[in-house]
Parts: sequence; structure tokens; C-alpha cells
Amino acid sequence: MEFEQLKQFVARHDNFEVRVITHSGSHCYQVELEDVEGVRHMLTRRGKPMVFRSLEDVYLELQRAGIHRAFLVQHVPQDEVIGREAHYHDPLTSRMPLVF
Repeated sequence: MEFEQLKQFVARHDNFEVRVITHSGSHCYQVELEDVEGVRHMLTRRGKPMVFRSLEDVYLELQRAGIHRAFLVQHVPQDEVIGREAHYHDPLTSRMPLVF
């Protein structure tokens, strides 16, 4: 989903969830939107996933789109390495609310 599409989506809908995805040990962030049907859309630029270097950059971009809250989700690869189900698939235990 391109940035302009995100702005249009936000203007028309109010039932969606925005996730800021990061990986353990990484200082890179990606933004994912999940709509009411459960379809996930990665924020892209010219067809490629956008990567942010700081949460501040994410906040500024989301604010420009009219979004003022999201959830931070951190992927922890150690769970998968030891054969445990990845906990970030459980939205209630893996999300940290962000308000900006």
C-alpha cells in the first residue's frame, strides 16, 4: 500500500490496526496495516516495502497520514530457532501500544 493509498484508506475507514514491525536486534521498522477483513498491507514506496531507521520517522509518516496510534510488534527469532511458536502471532501478548 503506497502512502497516498494509506491516506485515502484512513480517511474512509476507522476499523483497522496499524503495526510497526521490528526485528530483535534491528533498528529498522516497517509499517503494516490490517483491515477489518484481516487483509494485511505493508506500507510501500514505488512498490517496495518502506524501511524506517527510527520510531520518530515512523511517527512522522503516520501522523502525515492521519494516524495517531499504532502497535509496536517485535519479532524475536529465538522462538523459532528453538522450535517454539513465534509469539508475535498472538496479538494480545506481542503488541505494545504507541500513541503519538
